[in-house]
Formats: sequence, structure tokens, C-alpha cells
Amino acid sequence: MTDVTVLGAGPAGLAAALELAESGVSVTVIEQQNHVGGNATSFDFGGVHVDYGSHRLHPASPPQVLERIRSLLGEDLLTRPRHGRIRLMGRWIHFPLRPVDLLLRMHPRFATGVGIDLTRKLLPGRKTNGVDPTFATILEQGLGKTICNEFYFPYARKIWGIEPEEISPIQAYKRVSAGSIGKMLKRLMPGGGGGGGASTKGIFYYPRYGFGQISQALLAAAIKAGAKVHLGTSVSRIRLSGERPVVEYRKDSETGEHETGQVYSTIPVTLLSKLVDTNVPDNVRAAAESLEFRSMVLVYLLLDQDHFTEYDAHYFPGKDYPFTRISETKNYSDRSEPAGRTSLCAEVPCFIDDTIWKATDDQLARRVSEGLELAGLPITSNILEVRVKRIPFAYPLFTVGYEEQFSTLDQWVDGLDGILSFGRQGLYVHDNTHHAIYMAQAAVECLRPDGSIDRDAWHAQRKIFETHVVED
Repeated sequence: MTDVTVLGAGPAGLAAALELAESGVSVTVIEQQNHVGGNATSFDFGGVHVDYGSHRLHPASPPQVLERIRSLLGEDLLTRPRHGRIRLMGRWIHFPLRPVDLLLRMHPRFATGVGIDLTRKLLPGRKTNGVDPTFATILEQGLGKTICNEFYFPYARKIWGIEPEEISPIQAYKRVSAGSIGKMLKRLMPGGGGGGGASTKGIFYYPRYGFGQISQALLAAAIKAGAKVHLGTSVSRIRLSGERPVVEYRKDSETGEHETGQVYSTIPVTLLSKLVDTNVPDNVRAAAESLEFRSMVLVYLLLDQDHFTEYDAHYFPGKDYPFTRISETKNYSDRSEPAGRTSLCAEVPCFIDDTIWKATDDQLARRVSEGLELAGLPITSNILEVRVKRIPFAYPLFTVGYEEQFSTLDQWVDGLDGILSFGRQGLYVHDNTHHAIYMAQAAVECLRPDGSIDRDAWHAQRKIFETHVVED
């Protein structure tokens, strides 16, 4: 029987385990944490199901991914209206953007600037040539200075911690689906909503008991199909010197090893390069060391009130606010329980070991409270509890020139017989959960009956992965 060991029990790893087990493959999943889901998990906070930041399942999800999730969740997969807003130049604007709301609430200076930028784009001879493209140059050429300077650039500085000019142009293609003023305006019109048409514009799918319910359902189905899942278990080494890969692991104070036919890795590819017990060329080691991740601190406040606002999420591009987004998970679902309690989650980007990462829970809660008051959203009820989650690998950091370094590492990993790396962390990408599950399904399709990987088919799938655009 073909056997596969999956490293990591996030959505990609669990989806792969389920597909493999259902196809008759013997599957073992190894997860370092004591829970599944990775960054796409949920937990109980004072009776409120809260997520690791703001998560949604988007209508842009591939049909086969939606079909799989619907088959697992049934009526618990809800169709919900998007109802957020952005703090822009001291004013609140609905998000997703609405034409009427823009007309009534947009700051006149912002509207005038966008109009001037659009006029300039229509004039001949405005294109720039001979300049190396960056996130900044591509967005400014497509969207104009006003949208960039007032929204995208401040937001980028907060999310990634570097200047827009230091960010790779790939980030513009991966994160900004409306790459021109014309496209942005078109998306505001009826039927202009991102490929799904008017029927899916302004909606999202969400599990009734938190986004982590997707991972829990994948876990239960994978185990039912025969997969073995080991939580709280860390991989210490992967030996490739024999006929079959051997995964060495540690759980608590005990060590062990597991021989396998293939290793499907969804852990950070930079970490994977350090675990493989084989000759790693110096240029590959250097490439792995050069690739960075942006970290995130999530600050949760449990409040003794039914709802904080009517909105599911608030976005804050301005530099005066310490967070990029505040989400109220209770508003994502259709549940009213628990009565008289709600929870806020503040997303605060940082780097490991900087002052934000090292701050105490009380210090972080105070920063969040002060930021909300500055935005005109003071907390007037009692804060019943504060909880903080620290995510070391929140986003890959796409600095200018990272592509060459990643390519060096990626090609080396791709050449390792017995290992396939995929998922957000495994391919160093900013993809959504539906993209991760799609990758997992593709990885399973590329497994031959004899247990080998069809690399040509996998490379063809990789071309599809490159077209993924992140949905916010």
C-alpha cells in the first residue's frame, strides 16, 4: 500500500490527508501544535468562538473546494453579507466599497485626487519606462497617487514593516485584484464583483461555529477515512539517505521515527531545508536564511456587551492606529450566543522579538483600547478578559529581489525525491484557505499509484497556483 506522511495539520495538510486516505493511501499526519488548523483555527473565548484574525471563505473558491467543504459542514456553512468599513482620512467608508456610500462619505480631497489621477491616466504619454518595477511603482501607475498614498501605501507599511518601494511587484499582483482605477470603478458596478457576478458580490461563506470548524471537519473526516494524526509532535529530522524517507520526531520527552513512501510538507519551506538530512548547498542555505516572514500579534478583548458595533471588520490603513484590522467574530456568524458578551480581535503586525512582540498582554490591550478611542470607537463596557496569540509566520515578506532567492530554494526542494512541499508556508505564498485546499487536492492528484510524484503534472499545477489572487 502507498503511504504518505503529511507534515502540518493546517487546512492544506488536513485536506491532503483526507483526499489521500479516501483514495486508499496510508496516511500519517504530524503536527507540532496541540490543535489543528494552523492560522485558520478557532478557539473558545468566554463562550465566543473566535478566529486567528479575520477569516472568510470566499465565493471565488474553486467549485471542487466549495463542494468538499459543503459536504463536510452541511447547513453549518452559512452565506453571510459582508459588512465592514475602512477608516480613511478620518471618515468611515463601507467595505466592500459601495458607490452611494463613496459619494456620501468620501473625503472631498480624496475624491478630487482620484478624479485628477484618473484624468492624468487618460492623457497620452503618462507611462513610465526604464524604471525597475516595485509594489509602489506598479500600484501608483495603475491606481494613481491618491489611492496609493492614502490607503495602499500606509497599509503596506503597517502589514509588512517596510517601505512600498522595498516590496516586490509580485505583491501588487497577489494582493491587489483591482490593479487600475478603471477596474476598481468597474467592480463597484452591479455585476462587477470579481468573477462571481452580482450574485456573489458582497457575500462570504462562514462556518456557524467559527472558521476553525473547517479544519475540525477535515480532521474528523480524515480520521474516519483511516488517517492517523499525531498532535503535539515536532519533526527533528528527515532522512533521505535510504530507499525510503524516514521522519524523526519528538513528542514530549520521547523520540521516534517513521518510515514513509512520500513526505507531503506544509511547514515553512525555510524550516524544511534545515530538517532534511542531506547535503544542502551553500547557496540554498543562504537563500533560506534570506527569506523572511512578517509576524503578527492578535489581541483579544472580551467585552460585557452584546455587540461592539454592527460591523464584522474595521480596516485601519492610517499610521496613527497600531492595528491593521479589528474583527468582531460574533458578527460573522448567525449566532446570538452568548448573550451579553462579544469579543474583538485586533491584528497588530510586527517582527519576532521587536517591542510589539515582547509587549505584555496588558500593554497590548492598552494600545488597542487607545487606538480604538482615537478612531472614535471607545470601549465603554468592561473588559472581562484579555488574551494574546502570537503568530511567528503570519505572512511571507516579499522584498524586492526575493524571487531569485526563493527560486533557488524552491528548485532544490523540488528536486528532493520523496518530498513535496505545498500550502501557504510550503510555497512561501500569501494565499487564502481555499487556495491551500486547492493545492492539497492537486498534490494528491499528482501521486502516482506506485507512490511516486508526477512532477510534470505538479509543475503544471504550480503554474495555476501563480495566478492566485488573495481575497481580503
